[in-house]
Amino acid sequence: MTLSAEPVAVSFDDVRAAARRLDGVAVRTPLVEVAALSARAGVPVSLKCEQLQPIGAFKIRGAYNAVSRLGQSGARGVVTQSSGNHGQAIAYAARMFGLRAVVVMPASTPAIKVEGIRRHGGEVVFAGAIRSLEQQAKAEEIEREEGLVMIPPFDHPDVIAGQATCGLELVEQRPDVAHVLVPVSGGGLLSGICIAVSALRPSAKVIAVEPAGAPKLTAALAAGAPTTLERTESMADGLLTRSIGRLTFPIIQRVVREVAQVTEDEIAGAVRFLHHEAKLRVEPSGAVTTAAILSGRVRLDGPTVAVVSGGNVDPDLFHRLAE
Repeated sequence: MTLSAEPVAVSFDDVRAAARRLDGVAVRTPLVEVAALSARAGVPVSLKCEQLQPIGAFKIRGAYNAVSRLGQSGARGVVTQSSGNHGQAIAYAARMFGLRAVVVMPASTPAIKVEGIRRHGGEVVFAGAIRSLEQQAKAEEIEREEGLVMIPPFDHPDVIAGQATCGLELVEQRPDVAHVLVPVSGGGLLSGICIAVSALRPSAKVIAVEPAGAPKLTAALAAGAPTTLERTESMADGLLTRSIGRLTFPIIQRVVREVAQVTEDEIAGAVRFLHHEAKLRVEPSGAVTTAAILSGRVRLDGPTVAVVSGGNVDPDLFHRLAE
């Protein structure tokens, strides 16, 4: 049983409703200003610290909102495909509702994310590469044969509305924000933040940030529609989706006018910077917004919020990058 995949507008009322559902579940994460980052940017820069969520990433917002909406559907459980953080969030939320959760993951997934899913009671099935046809086919097979509900990682209105609550919070916390930098993979977080920021602070500029090795949004904006890349490659394993979402793209296209691409060296430098200057343990995917600022790839002329999307990083990788 698949939740509707037809193009559905996500309204600001949907975002407010999601915020009510998430009250007491998701953390209202703080904005943390790092003096050295603000000095480098020449404007006040605050980090929206989503690595402080219960599962270590923003994904709890969309996953819980979607699972909670199943209501009295009689669902036996849920299934998804994920490179890690969405899978952890689905397992966490499903357990709260007494539901089974199955997560189809690529074999290359960092062990810390696999262990996180299992720790929250989820079942892990390995198949294919990140967001590959093999991974998708396996998830659909489990959905069909075991009667589970598919909750995709980004391309669903309830997921988008849940992620949008991050944008709702950051505008409430920094009402004069001029720029919001957001990591982008499939676009669930970015599209949600676009909805919230355009409603509450329409003068603010939303800037997407993606690895140079995974420029799926750049390709989509150039083509005017989601475009599937032949391959993606980056240490930012949470941002390796090969195509922007079909539902997320129209929302993003209306709001985002700038996409910054950051290199592997710049991402590594940002992880190291956040560790030494802010005492934050951030995964490469969560550090791309800081990388864009440190590298001068974005021009900022007012108060800025950079979303740090998660902190679930392989310990060995983090040690190599931080040192």
